[in-house]
Amino acid sequence: MFEFTPLRDQRLDLYTTLKAGGRAEYFEIARSREDLVKHELFSRQQGLKQTILGWGSNVLPSDLGVSGLVTVNGARSIQVNQSGLVEADCGAAFQDLFLKTAQAGLGGFEFAVGIPGTVGGALVSNAGAYRNQVSAFLTEIEVVENGVREWRSPEFMKFSYRDSLLREVNPPAITLLAVRFQLEKRDSKLVYDDARDYQRQRIGKQPPSASAGSFFKNVVDADLAQKIEGLTPGMREAGVIPAGFLIEQCGLKGKRLGGAMIGARHANFMLNVGGATASEIRRLAEHAAAQVHDRFGVGLEEEALYLGNWSDWVITGAL
Repeated sequence: MFEFTPLRDQRLDLYTTLKAGGRAEYFEIARSREDLVKHELFSRQQGLKQTILGWGSNVLPSDLGVSGLVTVNGARSIQVNQSGLVEADCGAAFQDLFLKTAQAGLGGFEFAVGIPGTVGGALVSNAGAYRNQVSAFLTEIEVVENGVREWRSPEFMKFSYRDSLLREVNPPAITLLAVRFQLEKRDSKLVYDDARDYQRQRIGKQPPSASAGSFFKNVVDADLAQKIEGLTPGMREAGVIPAGFLIEQCGLKGKRLGGAMIGARHANFMLNVGGATASEIRRLAEHAAAQVHDRFGVGLEEEALYLGNWSDWVITGAL
């Protein structure tokens, strides 16, 4: 049997950008792909569920904690070939992926500048912005499942808008190890010009307080986009309604519950402005979703993932 002694009862608020949540039953940091394989083996041998974190930028652990083994992926290698082939560990920072590919004169990940999180986290939620998404450039994914380590095609991840196989209610116990992308050559000045423009837009919208990034997915509804006033022509044409726009229309910017607050700068950010519990953040988010549903008749779907023991949670909607 594989010898492995993880930490016990580790605080998870230290490993999430929302700075909230309970403790991990077992906890360890993986420094390489080989470590990740060992952690998968340990979890299977012990009959434990494994939860993998990158930067913890799109998750909210329960105040009651997360059972099983929580592994922080610290494997961060990125290799870039002048042919446009890129291989990256899933623990590598998404922003570092942009920087290294841009330096090599490769385009595609301009939208990633300023996005907190890792390559693996980006894959799980098919992260994207400005009409782009990470799965568009993917050619292969290295995984370990049931002790088998292999490269697989992107199709097995079932990518869709901000979604994948690993966001399902009971996802398979798959560990993402590394990815390969194929990018195209692009003039470096154009790459950096676009990235700077995206970064300026983000700085103008994103609050400095602790958050999970965009909490809800944008609504894709071509009919509704034609009916709602205030959308840009581009949004109407694409049939996309920003979740933050809908929440703002409900007058909820700056709304607080304990230490949790809806962003005053961007309403699709649930913020921890001082000692917020995970329950306060989730309750406030569900209140925003209920208000949007009551006014516009559309349901908001969380982009952030709830981790751990929420078995006793009761959705109330209104505060």
